[in-house]
Amino acid sequence: MNDDEVTYPKYLALDELLSLQRLKSEPEHPDELLFIVVHQASELWFKLILHELGALSARLTGHDPFGALTSLKRVNALVRIVTSQLTALETLPPQRFAQFRGYLGTSSGSQSVQFRAIEAISGLRDQHFLNVLQEHGPIPPLIQEALEHPPLQHQFNQLLEHRGVTLEQIYSGEDHPELQMLAEGLLEYEQGFSMWRFLHVQLVERIIGPSTGGTGGTLGSKYLQRTVSQRFFPDLWAVRSKFFKG
Repeated sequence: MNDDEVTYPKYLALDELLSLQRLKSEPEHPDELLFIVVHQASELWFKLILHELGALSARLTGHDPFGALTSLKRVNALVRIVTSQLTALETLPPQRFAQFRGYLGTSSGSQSVQFRAIEAISGLRDQHFLNVLQEHGPIPPLIQEALEHPPLQHQFNQLLEHRGVTLEQIYSGEDHPELQMLAEGLLEYEQGFSMWRFLHVQLVERIIGPSTGGTGGTLGSKYLQRTVSQRFFPDLWAVRSKFFKG
């Protein structure tokens, strides 16, 4: 085997990857590795979700509903994965987290640039969200780039306009099944993301309590509870009520 040969550990840069779990607690707390790995793994999944959302966005703007469906299927699978791994932190009792929490300094999940970029590209643009983005200084380039692109809802509406149909029409008949499937897939994405938020809220309250501030001086679960009801696709939710008026 020569030094240039591509092997499993070289291809995945395992030496570097497995050296990135740097515990801060002294002496090292046995549960801190779990805490680090879950959050690092989440950031890796966020990176992939952002990549796939970029592909979804390109296919929507390219008026390619079947391609968008393919991208959306993968996005929804990834959201389910990143949500399910939160259950690992349910094994962390509050008294044990308290034993190393002080070593985390000002770090907070609210500082995740990739997570905020996912929110931005998905559709969050309200003033409260923008204020939160600026709590830690200037808006990072990755988030700013997402904010400069039309949200997914707008891109889907443009696709419908290009096809000459409305949301009511794709739900009222059977002439555009791919568009209805796409609309339902977008709602599945939002619901999956909301499930992540809900489980995150429950997890934070389970570990640090509902009235305790978050890591790094944040509002903790109080802020997280507010985010559960945020909508990415208000038009897709609103169209449902139109079928039950009168």
